[in-house]
Parts: sequence; structure tokens; C-alpha cells
Amino acid sequence: MDLSFFTDKLTAGLADLRYGQEPISLYEPIRYIMGLGGKRIRPVLTLMGAHLFTDELAAVVKPALATEVFHNFTLLHDDLMDQAPLRRGQPTVHEKWNPNVAILSGDVMLVRAYELLFDVPPALLAPLLRRFSQTAAEVCEGQQWDMEFETRTDVSIAQYLDMIRLKTAVLLGFALELGARLGGASEEDADHLRQFGVDVGLAFQLRDDLLDVYGDAATFGKRVGGDILADKKTFLLLTAQAQAGPAQQAVLAQHISQPVPDEEAKIAAVRAIYDELEIRPQTEALINDYFVDALQHLERVAAPESRKKPLHQLALQLLEREQ
Repeated sequence: MDLSFFTDKLTAGLADLRYGQEPISLYEPIRYIMGLGGKRIRPVLTLMGAHLFTDELAAVVKPALATEVFHNFTLLHDDLMDQAPLRRGQPTVHEKWNPNVAILSGDVMLVRAYELLFDVPPALLAPLLRRFSQTAAEVCEGQQWDMEFETRTDVSIAQYLDMIRLKTAVLLGFALELGARLGGASEEDADHLRQFGVDVGLAFQLRDDLLDVYGDAATFGKRVGGDILADKKTFLLLTAQAQAGPAQQAVLAQHISQPVPDEEAKIAAVRAIYDELEIRPQTEALINDYFVDALQHLERVAAPESRKKPLHQLALQLLEREQ
């Protein structure tokens, strides 16, 4: 089944969303950021999770869009915290309007995300709202850890992996669990799908870290080496720091958290240490471990293989794998 089967259902639902009218300066930024596009992965996952167990997807569209509105709320606030000038190639809300607007418009988006969940069956409303609240808090925890890691020198690999689990992966897991529960899945199947989403999210973020160092600038969409220039504590850097010998430690110390007179030289020097320590294959191995774990959880879901195939294919697509 083609991905468009699910995205077409979301397109109509997105067009019907009403966030509010007045004041225009509060609601126009919401329509703006929601109109910037993106892959809509989270609501697609919700529809896919439901489709494993039912053909009736009309009632799942609004709850699925709750994950998209919430995700874009986090982007709006994250862009403000990071002082990012662009989002999907366009000015960020705080740049196009101002920081106060970005805060308030984001707050409304969070409220609307909750409202989109209100139409779920009464028996599921309380448990799904509790799960959504837990997930939302975890995403905020991940963002806070990410900001704190910028100034810390004692971040461990385990702490980094937990941070990306919270910041990125748990929302993918919730999106799948939400769809599964709305489709009538058992609690066990819903749990397996949530863990499938978390594992795919972890693998996806690690792949993004890897591409930042070794990707093709023409297709990556961001400057290759940006994480190195920003001294970002990725899995690659933390693993290199943990495994480096004295000479390699000296090179890293010379470039990390130091003034950058020559950006390309810094990227080349740190990448050379990664190459010496074989950080790339170690990262690829961990990505594969998460991918294999994800597929094992999907295999345990009591649904027809033909209905699992779109999820499998989407995971391959996200990780740019062939099998």
C-alpha cells in the first residue's frame, strides 16, 4: 500500500483544522508554520498503527493530527530557544514576527493538540490523554537535557542516547500507540508498536548525526559538519572522546570548545579522528541494532503481514535502507 493512501487522508484533515481567528497576530503564525510542509511522519504513523487493525480510519484523522500540531509546537519553541533563522527553508516564527508571538502561538498549538484528542472513544480518552501528557513532558525533558548538554563536559553516551529518546523518539512511539489503541489493538500489541516507534526514532536521530559528518551536502539539507562546528555532543563525538588515545585527545581538545579561525580545518581535523577510531562503522552498527530491535517488535504484533508492510517500508525509507 502506497504512503499516499495515508497522506491523502491527512491533507484533507489539515485543511479543515481551525486554530482561531482573532487576534490575527496570534493565529496567523500557527497557520504559517503548519503550512510549511514536512513529511507528516507522526500522523502517518498514527494512521498506519490504526490500519493494522481496522479499515475505519476517518475517526483516527483528528487524533493523528494532534501529534502533528504538537510536533510543530515543539519546533516553534525549539527554534526560538536555538535562535534558528530558518525552518524548512523559510523564516522561523520568531524571526518573521517576534519571540513573544512565537511563545504565545506555540502555547495555543499545545492547547489545540489536546482538543484534537477529545473525540476519541470515552473509554480511551483518559488513558490516551495520560499517555500524551507523559509523552509531552518527556519531549520537554529531552529538550532541556539537550540545552544543558551544551555547557556540560561530563555527558555520557548513555545520557546522550536517553536525551534523543526523549526529545525525538518517544513522540514517534506515542503516534503509533495512539493509532493502535484507536484501531482496537490489544495493550500488548500497542506496547510493541510504541517500542517499534521509539527504536526507529533512535536509529533515525543517530543516522542524522552520522549524515551531519559524512553526508552529501547536496542532499542533506544542512551544512555538513555543522555539529562539529557547534561542538554538539553527538554519539560520534562522545564515542571518540571515550576511545581516543593521548594524541587524539590532544587534537580534539585543540578544536572542541575553542575559537574557530578556520571552520573547514576544524571539520577535517575532527573527522580525521573519527576515521582513525572507526566511529562511522560503530555508529552504523548501533543504528542497525535499533533497526533490528524495531523489526522484532513489529514482528510480535498480531496483525497480517500485508498490513505491517507499509510500516516496514516507512522505516526503511526513513533510514534510507534497502532491506
